[in-house]
Amino acid sequence: MNAVVSSNFAKSDAGNAPTRRTKFSSRSSPKTSARAGAVLQAGAALLWLPQAALLAYALGIITDDGALRQMIWIAAAVFGIGILRAALDAAGNRLAFKVARATLSSMRQRAIAALGGRSPLDSGRPASGFAASVIAEQAEAIVPYLARFQPVRLRVMILPLIILGVVLWFSWAAALVLLVAAPLIPIFMALIGWRANAASEAQLAELGGMNGFLLDRLRGLATIRAFGAVDLTARRLRDNAESLRRRTMAVLRIAFLSSAVLELFSALGVAMVAVYIGFHLLGQLDFGAWGGKLSLAEGFFILLLAPAFFEPLRDLSAVWHDRAAGEAAMKALEALSEDGAPVVGKGEVHSPVPVRKPVSLQLSNIRFRHAGSDALLFDDFSLSVAPGEHLALFGPSGCGKSSLLALVAGLVTAEEGRIIVSGTPLRDETAADLRRRMAWVGQKPHIFAGSADANVTLGRDGVDRARIAAALGLAALGEIETVQDRALIGENGVGLSGGEALRLALARAALNAEAGIILADEPTAHLDSRTAARITESLLALAEGRLLIVATHDRALAERMDRVIMLDGAGVASHVETRKRAAR
Repeated sequence: MNAVVSSNFAKSDAGNAPTRRTKFSSRSSPKTSARAGAVLQAGAALLWLPQAALLAYALGIITDDGALRQMIWIAAAVFGIGILRAALDAAGNRLAFKVARATLSSMRQRAIAALGGRSPLDSGRPASGFAASVIAEQAEAIVPYLARFQPVRLRVMILPLIILGVVLWFSWAAALVLLVAAPLIPIFMALIGWRANAASEAQLAELGGMNGFLLDRLRGLATIRAFGAVDLTARRLRDNAESLRRRTMAVLRIAFLSSAVLELFSALGVAMVAVYIGFHLLGQLDFGAWGGKLSLAEGFFILLLAPAFFEPLRDLSAVWHDRAAGEAAMKALEALSEDGAPVVGKGEVHSPVPVRKPVSLQLSNIRFRHAGSDALLFDDFSLSVAPGEHLALFGPSGCGKSSLLALVAGLVTAEEGRIIVSGTPLRDETAADLRRRMAWVGQKPHIFAGSADANVTLGRDGVDRARIAAALGLAALGEIETVQDRALIGENGVGLSGGEALRLALARAALNAEAGIILADEPTAHLDSRTAARITESLLALAEGRLLIVATHDRALAERMDRVIMLDGAGVASHVETRKRAAR
């Protein structure tokens, strides 16, 4: 967002890049498609029942000295059902994966839209490193959760019950063994799952914090070196990496524990059924078969179904960690999608490219407070700025200078009052068009890795070299060696001084010839007097014939303006000083 604000608003609101979306037909919603994929996989698993029945029937024929010709037809039927089973399972997997990717894309789009729509003055905005980690890395855990865990959960709900009913038809004793062994697995899995979910959330939070720390230190690498804090930063990074390693190992230990618990109980359940069937066929246990005795084929059929009874639970164990990681990732992504303090407008441009003409500005009865704060920053505040007038906002830190600029630009929303630009009220439907008539110069503009030309144009089409050279010349950047040689600039302005980075931001504003309003936030802050004077001259040259509002602590800059508005933090102009243009 800082990079967008540092550029002029004409670029940011001129159009919206098309967003790639996964489309479903009107007859099939993502939820319906996900359910269909899970049903296909469950149907494929149920096809094991006729296969097992055919194998048991074949064993019965063999023991009864049946014809070999019958075995060929049975083998062909088993093979055919196996092919159908594999096809259904593959189709279900493919459909579940497509739906999972579409769901993840939709959630990412909502999160990015929410982040892009939040005001840069919103104190609740997540750190960029954390947001990038959640959207790019952690969100990928949602795909296996939706594509694997959800279909397995459906199979767990359906398949064991059907198999239990079939086994019960032949032997109540074998069904009782399965019924006793099965509930122990979900109970222990639930107990382990609570801990796994907490461990996964802690791991994701640690990963996001580490990414944010690393990004912050990379941005300030020059400062770290200047103050000799490289070793301290490296130790801090090692401590963070060690903490992440411990949390990751905790998650893996829980995953291995859940798998071991399930394997133990499923193996015991199958073994108990096998022991019962064996002793029953030997005549040692003559109960459990509804008053009769199981045949060899029936006993073999039950033995084939016993592992299949536990198979969905085994699959559940394999994807249990996917559930914990996926739910933690979904919670983190949904947190990024929450609305914060919004900007005005939705970024939709309705008018053609404006022609620059004198612009007036009027603020009427503005009432504003920062999000989450009870204290009013402006209450019944009004201000009028004539076309071409240069205005300085002066006052102590926290009095609302930057907030007033943000209100004019529509980066925050006033509780009450109206902002009118040349007779057009600033509203959602007009904000994008009005921003095209504004240019913003921040005190810490973001400089991208690339050439000076690319940093000035910011990807605009149809900008010729002459216009770029004129903008660079207006910002007094023509004599800079890096600009002359068209050398690459490092990320965040590496290779440029602070004053040169500010002048590059001025060149961005100068390229927007249609902008009738220039908003400058502390353009000379933290600069030496000579550099500040050069920035002042470049700013005044850029603002010639345009409405200029500067938020500043610099008295020298304020004295070059037509008017100085003294803000005291109570939402009123406590002092107004008027000067003639000739004084500048």
